[in-house]
Amino acid sequence: MEINNLPKDPAILLSYVNTQLRDNYSYLSDFCSSNNIDINDLVGKMHAINYSYDEKTNQFK
Repeated sequence: MEINNLPKDPAILLSYVNTQLRDNYSYLSDFCSSNNIDINDLVGKMHAINYSYDEKTNQFK
């Protein structure tokens, strides 16, 4: 799944990624690698809606 195949709506994207991180991946890099997503693109999309990745909790806040 490339970033273009992820939900387009930023709030739904946030929810989807955080759910995936909670349920299936211990690290953002693992999620991105497994889904062929450029980590910088994803972080940029989340930053655009004022969310940043928190390594301690493994989620965007």
